[in-house]
Amino acid sequence: MEKRIVTPFLRKDAEMLRVGDQVLLSGTVYTARDAAHARLVKLLEEGRALPLPLRDSILYYVGPTPAKPDEVIGSAGPTTSYRMDRYTPLLIERGLRGMIGKGARSREVVESMKKHGAVYFGALGGAGALLSQKITSCRVVCYEDLGAEAIHELTVVHFPVTVAIDTQGNNLYDAGPAAYLQSLQAKKIYPTVGL
Repeated sequence: MEKRIVTPFLRKDAEMLRVGDQVLLSGTVYTARDAAHARLVKLLEEGRALPLPLRDSILYYVGPTPAKPDEVIGSAGPTTSYRMDRYTPLLIERGLRGMIGKGARSREVVESMKKHGAVYFGALGGAGALLSQKITSCRVVCYEDLGAEAIHELTVVHFPVTVAIDTQGNNLYDAGPAAYLQSLQAKKIYPTVGL
């Protein structure tokens, strides 16, 4: 089922989503990869203020390429999310409501999501040029020295994502392969290689 979400991404909105839901996001999304995550967590551990509003926000794991003339942003495809896993539980505890990336998450991240009502969205890897067309503005918020890994504030309109892990811990990375195998078995097709 396709749903539309406008930021800020409130807990009540997160809790309505279910694994597999197709979502069109609009509003403000922040970019952050592992180097930026390390700096954010250090600030939190030192009791200092963050350079972006974390509560009810969405972080997109992306390092966008430079924009060409007359473009808002370059290619903006998701990066592999497990690189952020060691930092993510603390950010979720402090109010982060959503994350966008690709690939599975650790058990610790999923447990934190369940406890604090967060959602992990999957974005289509390899489609960065197409995804960038859904970004209407981009500005560096902080950590400009990190280049593409600086934290950017993006304005997105109908940015397409899929709920990969919902607030109940239901996980597309577990359910998807199992459902696929069931469909093959129902058709009496038996794969020779395990999934």
